[in-house]
Parts: sequence; structure tokens; C-alpha cells
Amino acid sequence: MIEVFESLVLSEEERGFLDGEADDATALAMRILARMAPLYGADRFIEVTRAHIDGIVYEGNAGLDFAERLAELGGQVRVPTSLNVMSMDRSNWRQLRQDPSYAANARRLGSAYVRMGATPSFTCAPYQSEVAPVFGEQIAWSESNAVAFANSIIGARTNRYGDYLDISCALTGRAPAAGLHLTENRRGTHWFRLTGVPESLQQRDEFYPVLGYLLGQTVTTGVPVVEGLDAAPSSDQLKALAAAAASSGAIGLFHIVGITPEAPDLEAAFQGETQARPELVTVERLRTVRKMLTTSTSGEVDVVAFGSPHASLAECRELARLMEGRAAREGVQVYVTTSRGVKEILARTGTLETIESFGTQVVADTCIVVAPLVRAGARVLMTNSGKYAHYGPGIIGVESIFGSTEECVEAAVTGRAEVDDSVWQ
Repeated sequence: MIEVFESLVLSEEERGFLDGEADDATALAMRILARMAPLYGADRFIEVTRAHIDGIVYEGNAGLDFAERLAELGGQVRVPTSLNVMSMDRSNWRQLRQDPSYAANARRLGSAYVRMGATPSFTCAPYQSEVAPVFGEQIAWSESNAVAFANSIIGARTNRYGDYLDISCALTGRAPAAGLHLTENRRGTHWFRLTGVPESLQQRDEFYPVLGYLLGQTVTTGVPVVEGLDAAPSSDQLKALAAAAASSGAIGLFHIVGITPEAPDLEAAFQGETQARPELVTVERLRTVRKMLTTSTSGEVDVVAFGSPHASLAECRELARLMEGRAAREGVQVYVTTSRGVKEILARTGTLETIESFGTQVVADTCIVVAPLVRAGARVLMTNSGKYAHYGPGIIGVESIFGSTEECVEAAVTGRAEVDDSVWQ
């Protein structure tokens, strides 16, 4: 181990972690980080002030064994730590017909992280809760959309940390001093200019997943900068953009000139570096990308899903407005996935009853990507989420149809997708 760690500049406390002066779990976590740091190009660590854990998804006994081992070794997180979606709805897994043995293992995994001091938030949108970081804060977050949102929209600093590295950061309060933690690596590298895209289209919710999907597909490595956005997007619209950009590619940070905090203007976004001519984003190009989010050639719909990332209170209230007094067609599964905190507010205000009366299953703690909720034999999913649309064929095993929130609700009522292309002409 000595030869691996000789290249690292360690503080006295960090050396103590390695030597087991804290506890065995911290020592193990520090050894993992010390082996990973050179792969990030780091020769030292930075202190982080919070973490978000994605290793909470149950994908087999290896991850469960690892988390339980850390807990048994006395592991306790050193910074406030939130948990991503788990693989079950803690309250309604039976009603959702989840396999009891699978649910038991998913619960054990969640319990292991909670025993280590993590907050049982179980949401993929921690930035829309009380655990949100602030501008400039150094954090260690995993979950691709959360990383992109924290970096881009808030201006906090984190790399895209993978499963098990995230808990190592949480147990030590450290992360490799590399990548998007460093100012010079947050400089824009790719310039996009919206041209001829009417503000009326920019104001629509479905515009943002499409723009994000384009960015993720186009920029394989680097930081895209978007110029020419005339609308003032909401937090939920920016959430949809971040999620799509992180799903179709590996984007951890983007700048929108005049919108995101590190890009008040082009010069700031590129940190003063001169740029070549911008890549133009036209309605025609956006229309082409939008078509990629639909893989089904059939208009029949088996599943309609909202809430990836987890639906906010505002999004749920809009769904209630659209669903009130109506009912989904028999045989069409309708899901809204959200955080437990939002679901509890919906229940107290009567909004939950409105949504559920439509025939919707409102699921907390998890989502249809990480939990086996879509029934066997389902063929087509319709969604307003670029992330759900992207993962439908590959992970869920269904074809996708992407549409607006209103179009998705209509499809749930009729069992058929009717998508209006006129706004994209």
C-alpha cells in the first residue's frame, strides 16, 4: 500500500484515517479513496461538506454486503449525507406487488446506510429539499442528474461519483482534488447558440429535456455553454434539462448564459478564453433530437410515468389539476414517482386523493428504473421525462413515447398517444 500512497500529499488527519485511528470503516474508506485519487489525476484531497449516496440501489448481494460490512465496522458519516432512491417504496411495497425477498434485501441495504448516519431521504432530487448545497460548496454527490443540477444550477462543486466511492467520501469527509472541484476545470469547452427558436417554445416544459438530450449527445467530455435562451426557466425545467443531459451523455456541468450562476455572460462562462464560432441549435435540430426520445412505432400505451427526477410539489399539483374528475383507462398503469416528503404534503392537502382517484399509483422512495414496478408484458411507456424515455428500452424493457405532461395525461385516459408536432415546426 505504501507505494500507492506515496504520490499523495496527506494531512495528519488523513494519515490517521489510513492508520485506523478513527475506526476500521474510515480506514477502509480512506484506502479506497487513496487508490482512486490518482485515477482522477489528484495528488491530494479536499474536504467536502455533504454527500449524496447512489449505492442505495439494490443490484445484488455485493453492494449489500459492502454496506453492511462498513456499518459493522462502525462506520459513521462525517458530513450530512442524503440517500438517493432505493429499490422499494418503504410503505407500499406490498400494494405494488414487489417480491418480499427482494424488498427485504432493499430494506436491509437502506438500513445499513441509515445506521451509518445517512438521512433517509430516498430521493434523486435532493437539490429540491432542505439538504440542497449552496454556491461554491464542495460536496461529494452521486446520481447523474443531481450532480449536473448541483454543479450547473446551484454552482456547488462535485464530480460524478460512482457507487461505493460516494460512501467513502461521506465516511472521510474527503474527495479527490480534481475535476469539477477545481475552478479551471469548470471552464466552458463547447459553445451552443440557440437561433430561430421562438420564446413560446422555450417556455414549454418539454423543450428542456430535448435541449438537455442534445447537449449530452453532442458533448462527450467537457462543459457545454448555451447562449440565446430568452425564457426564464423554472427550477423544474432546469431539473429536466440536467437529467436529460446526464442521461444521454456524461455531462456533470453546463452553463446557460444569463441563467446559471457561473455564466453571467459568455466571457465568464469561458473564463476569458477566446472561442471559435458557436454551434447553432435550430428548431429543426431540436425536432430531430426530440424524435430520438420516441422509440415506439405504435400509438398504444401500456404505462404512463411522471417523476424522473422525482416530481416536485409544483409538478404534482399540476398533475392533479389535469387529472381531476377524470380516470385512466383500464389496463393502463400510471405512476408518479416522488419523494416521501412531497407525498406527505400531498396527503395533508387532499391533492394525493385527486391524483390517486385518477388511477395513479403515487410511489415514494424509488422509481420505475430501479424498482421492478412496470408489469410484465408491458410494451410501451409514455412519459414527459427525458430520463424515463431514455432508460425505457434499455433498463425497463419497454419502448418509449415522449410527450408533454398534458399529452401524457390524455394518453392515460385514452390508452393511445397523440403527440402534437405543431409547436416544433
